[in-house]
Amino acid sequence: MRAEEKAVSRFLKSVKYALRGILYCINNERNMRFHTVATFFSIVMSPFFHLTRGEYALLFLTCGTVMAAEVFNTVSEKLCDAAMPGYSHGVRAVKDLAAGGVLIAAVFAFFVAWMLFARPAEIAAGWMWLVAHPWVLVILFVLAAAAVPYVLWGPPGIRDRIRRIRELGNAKR
Repeated sequence: MRAEEKAVSRFLKSVKYALRGILYCINNERNMRFHTVATFFSIVMSPFFHLTRGEYALLFLTCGTVMAAEVFNTVSEKLCDAAMPGYSHGVRAVKDLAAGGVLIAAVFAFFVAWMLFARPAEIAAGWMWLVAHPWVLVILFVLAAAAVPYVLWGPPGIRDRIRRIRELGNAKR
């Protein structure tokens, strides 16, 4: 294998490991699922607001910062739990600091969203467009409804609940 092929192979492995970490965070952290839903709907609804390239850059940077902060919060929690399984004031402080970092990022993300999306004329025009295209409105409501169990239980929790419902249905037969 040539040096270039090895470098590409190492890069692809590192991407695979990073994606595995992100999926771990999504599967195990409710707040990360909330952030992914907020990011999804912010991006889906953003065309109604005619954002500039700079505003889109700010939106993506803000969403990425919040989700990265959540990943680092999860890292600090896992490291603290591995280093000291019992209660410790120091561990509590580290976990609180990491959670505080996420809260800071999320609060500022809210204000960025407020500045980007608090445009009454564009909200009204977007609403009128959605009313004129009810199938899009239905899709948005279905996605919003699907987001609730996704945030509350996560993909593994949804899978396990569906499995239990099927088992109960089969047991009644």
